[in-house]
Order: sequence, then C-alpha cells, then structure tokens
Amino acid sequence: MQTQDVKIIFMSFVILIGIGAFLLMLPFAHNGGLTVIDALFTATSAVCVTGLIVKDTPVDFTSFGHAVILLLIQIGGLGYMTAVTFLAIMRRKKLGYRDRLILKESLNYPGMSGIFRFLKIVFASIFIIELSGAVVLSLRFLVDMPLGDALWYGFFHSISAFNNAGFSLFSDNMMGFRNDFVINVTIPLLIIIGGLGYLVLLELYNYQKKSLMRLSTHTKLVLWTSGLLIITGMAIILSLEWNNQNSMGGMSIWEKIMAAWFASVNYRTAGFNTLDFSTFSDSDLFFGTVFMVTGGSPGGTAGGIKTTVLALSIIGVWFTLRGQSNPHIFKRSLSMYQINKAYAIIFVASFYLLISTIILNESENLHFVRTLFETCSAFATVGVSTGNGGVLSYSALFSDLGKLNIIFLMLMGRIGVFAFTIVIVGKAIQTRIKYAEAKVII
Repeated sequence: MQTQDVKIIFMSFVILIGIGAFLLMLPFAHNGGLTVIDALFTATSAVCVTGLIVKDTPVDFTSFGHAVILLLIQIGGLGYMTAVTFLAIMRRKKLGYRDRLILKESLNYPGMSGIFRFLKIVFASIFIIELSGAVVLSLRFLVDMPLGDALWYGFFHSISAFNNAGFSLFSDNMMGFRNDFVINVTIPLLIIIGGLGYLVLLELYNYQKKSLMRLSTHTKLVLWTSGLLIITGMAIILSLEWNNQNSMGGMSIWEKIMAAWFASVNYRTAGFNTLDFSTFSDSDLFFGTVFMVTGGSPGGTAGGIKTTVLALSIIGVWFTLRGQSNPHIFKRSLSMYQINKAYAIIFVASFYLLISTIILNESENLHFVRTLFETCSAFATVGVSTGNGGVLSYSALFSDLGKLNIIFLMLMGRIGVFAFTIVIVGKAIQTRIKYAEAKVII
C-alpha cells in the first residue's frame, strides 16, 4: 500500500465531501436554516455511506437536496477514485501505472491483472442489483403513493440500502414498515449483498455458472462469518428484548423474529431501523457496538474492521490456545502475517474508539453507553442510533466540536483504519537489519 496513493484516495473523499456540503448549502437544496457544520455532517454521512443525520432528510432538504445526497451515497459507496477511473475508461483515456495502483487500493483488488475488466463487471453488477431492488421497492411503495413518488422512493432506498447508507425519505426511517414482509426482505438483502464485497459476488456468480470449480478461502470466510454474525445478532436481540415492553415485548413471535432479523442486519452495516434503538437495554446496545465495529467485508460498501479481520483473529486465538503454530481453515493454511495484521487492526481501531468516546463523553456529558454506541456507529459507517428523542440521530445533541469528532470518525472508518493511519504517520521504512531473537515471558 503506497502512502501517496492512500493520500490521494483520502483527499478525494475530503474534496467530495466539501463539494457535497457546498451543494447542500445552496438555498434551493434545503428548507429553513442549515449551518456549515450540519451541511458537512450530512455530506460526510452520505459520502461515507453512514446514515447518521442531524437534519430530518425528508423535511429539511428539498428534492434537489435529496438528489445531491443520493449522488453522494452512490459515488461514496463505490469510491470516488473508482468512479473517476471508470469514466476515464469509458472515454477510452489511457491510464498509467499509478492510476491502476490507486484503483487497486480503492477497490481492495488483490492484484493488477484484469483490474479494468473487474471494474466493468462491478459497475454492471451495481446497475443490475440496484435496478432490481428499485423495481421491487417501487412496486411496494406504489400501494401507498402515486407512481412518480413510488419510483423515486424505490430508487432512493434501493441505492441507499445497497450502498449500506441507511438514509431514508421517511422521517421515522422504516418503522412504519415493521410488519411489511417485502420491505423486511428486500432492504436487508440489498444491504447484505452490498456488504459482501465485489470479489465475493463475482466468485459466487462464476461458481454458479460452473466457470469456477472452488470458492476461495476468502469467499468462504466472508460467507460463513457474515451468516454467523447475522444469526448471533438475532439471537442476542431476541433474548435481551423479548420481554422488553418498550421495544418488542408486545409483538407477536413472527413480528419479533422479523424485527430482530432487520435489526441484526443493520447493526453491522447500515442505518435503517424498524425498532426504536433508544428503547433497547444497555446490554443490547453494548453488544451492538461489537457487531457495528465488525462491519462488512473487504471490497464492499460497508465499513468496520471487516468480517475477515474478526475471523482471522478468532482463528489465531483458537490455534494459539491449542498450542498449534499452523493456523488453517477449510484445509488451507493461513499466514501469521495476516493474523497479526488482524490483531493490529483490532488494536488500532479500539484505540481510536476509546479516545473518541472519552473525548465525547467528557465534552458532551451525555449517557455513556449511548455515546459509545454513536461513536461505534460513526466509526463503522453503520448509521444506527439511539436518537435524540425525535427523528434525528443522537449526534444531533452534540456540540459543533462533538459533531466534528463524529465527522472525523466517519471519514476514518470509510477509508479504513490502516489507510487512515498511513495518511497520518506514513508507511514504515523497510529495513534488512534483523536483530537477535529475544525471549519474553508471557
């Protein structure tokens, strides 16, 4: 990972956020007053596909503002440099080696060979998936609204869901559709597909077409970890909230299962909600921070430390406790460097979250668990929130300094922990010097 390339990607997000904030500040983009910090917060949340809001999206922004937010979500979900590169390819502009490197980092692509073909497949896949989701959602919304509105709402929520953004044109998000089967299936599926990563989607497609005989270890790890996290999240939510009359205690068994499924999927990657998270117990919210920080998978639209990092760290711990030095999974050995890198990512992410939570807790003097929940939601670009007592996120209660802290976390989470650290401290200089091995008692 080249420091210069990472800085270019970082600056591309910063510039896009600046442009988005400027557009949202235009008089015809919003209703009522809009401060610079709130415009920056909204633009950052859209570009970083987070979903935290300090303004009521359907009320405080005009149709033009909604279009700006949707465009920021689409470009931010794919990656600004990826979008620019694709446009250059379409114009048949020749790209140099440095451009290919930047594209590789932006897409989390493992190598340089076939990267342009992969990019074209990515765009085609995005178009097909988002269009399919938009059609299904539009048909559902058509029951409640005119055709034009149904189409717009369908496309907006499909793009928002696939990019794991969580922005909604309904003031109560998806709470009005808590018992709606179509909404509770379509939106979570779009979120899951977007969070798996483009490499995984391509492998699954090729495997289904019989052009690939075996799924890679990466794809298997992503699928197994994602599935187990969703099931575990559902089990925890159901066990802790089953008798909570403020959240789901008064629902039928089927309603509870559907609500837990929707919440579990959104816990890790997106900010949609059919339940009021402010009614959840502190224990449930704490468990939620673990799922949020994990996030989605590499190369997808979700944030977090990634499912593969969690999987590698658990595998590493398991084999260490068993006294084995050759960790493996699915009959394939795993590199100790990758496992150590997973440990490092978890440690660095925990450090950033600890410092940010302490700063927010001391400066804002609000409920600690809810502040921690909001911090993790921002860092993992998730977007679920315990709310401000109305329709806005908990961040709406923060001061301008607190909102800047959340903006900082969202940007950090979008480009990645390691990438962000490289931007700050630079890449370590390689050396051929090797010292004698020391023995340290543990």
